[in-house]
Amino acid sequence: MTVRDWICAVLLISGALFCVVGAYGVLRLPDAVSRLQAATKPQTLGLLLILAGAAVRLEPKYAVGLVIAGLFQVITAPVLSQLFGRSAYRTGAVDRSTLVADDLDERLRADRS
Repeated sequence: MTVRDWICAVLLISGALFCVVGAYGVLRLPDAVSRLQAATKPQTLGLLLILAGAAVRLEPKYAVGLVIAGLFQVITAPVLSQLFGRSAYRTGAVDRSTLVADDLDERLRADRS
């Protein structure tokens, strides 16, 4: 095996492990906000590592598509997480007693008055 194969293997296995940890967090964490963190952070990093591992194996002209896919994931994941978190908050899926700071409640109260 070449050094390139080892780098690819390490990146792919690391990415897969991050994805597994994120999936485990989604199953085990207690509330919607915590699950959003588990679904967003490690899954994004895991996907980026997997894409990097695939890019190591491909020719540079084909790796451009993987870079675009990675950028799309990095741009859209935080936005979707924010929207899902806000929806969960408004529908009552978030236990407000566990929140350290509740800026959204203050904002919603200000908007009502």
